[in-house]
Amino acid sequence: MDFIKKHSAEILIHILFWSLFTFISLFVFTQYYWAENPFLQYFFILVVIVYTNNQVLLPFFVKKKWYVFYGFIFILISFLATQLYCYVFTRCGCTIMKCLSDYLWQTITPLLFFSFIWMLFRYIDQSKEVEQIQQERTEMELKFLKSQINPHVLLNNLNTIYSYAIEKPNKAPDLILKLSDNLKHVLYESNTKKVALHKEIQFIDNYVAFQKIRTEGIKKIDYKTTIDSDKHSIAPLLLITLIENAFKHSVINSTIFIDINVEKGRLTCICSNSFDANKKNDNDTIGLNNLRKRLDLLYPNSYDLVIEENKDFKVILQLDLN
Repeated sequence: MDFIKKHSAEILIHILFWSLFTFISLFVFTQYYWAENPFLQYFFILVVIVYTNNQVLLPFFVKKKWYVFYGFIFILISFLATQLYCYVFTRCGCTIMKCLSDYLWQTITPLLFFSFIWMLFRYIDQSKEVEQIQQERTEMELKFLKSQINPHVLLNNLNTIYSYAIEKPNKAPDLILKLSDNLKHVLYESNTKKVALHKEIQFIDNYVAFQKIRTEGIKKIDYKTTIDSDKHSIAPLLLITLIENAFKHSVINSTIFIDINVEKGRLTCICSNSFDANKKNDNDTIGLNNLRKRLDLLYPNSYDLVIEENKDFKVILQLDLN
């Protein structure tokens, strides 16, 4: 559809220009009879010159970036075509300067106009190509970032099920059911740009439930959610990075604090955990760096991500969902 619109616009521009240009040229040369008018004879040669420039010369020299050489060729063509018109068609017998002053405009006007039109549509095409490449790059980067998240989340769940299948087999079926829900969310629902917020919260609920079992007697978990509406949507697997990071880097006999609040379309997620500063390294921030990249791509200028490292490691994400 865009292709048809573009070429329809080009054809309309060409028809309108040639109609107006021909009318003006014939009006100027009123001293000639129509049948003897030299412009009508020269017109077809002018059309060949213009479209040879558009279809052959311009694409070639622009591709090679020989702009100065093209400028010289453009001037030479305009000069020779004007001389051809003067001495072959009108047979004016005037000097070169007189010929150029009287007739150069008839050659150079369509050449300049259609050169400009060619460059304009080329610029539009290149802009669309850049936009499409950027969109494809964004989608590929998002898929890559999501692929870094998914296996790690599922691996933790599988490890929990494995340990409970040995120690507390009666709790294994419920864990398997939760894992099944999370697999469904990751494999199917997270492939879209946005998912319902309540589904994402359910995914986090299951993850936290796994962690409560896994860290029982070792860590305390203070997990709260307050959502004002079920109508909100969010990019999939966005919050799990913060939550997973809190569990991964928290120390033994500490409390992990997780608070997710949504009010009037504004989401606030706060994750806080005690940490051992001596064991912290650059690899610990990879997940948060990936999260920031996703936020830049999905919610540009619509989020705030604050990281505080005092007694506790605290991450605050505020996000406009609408």
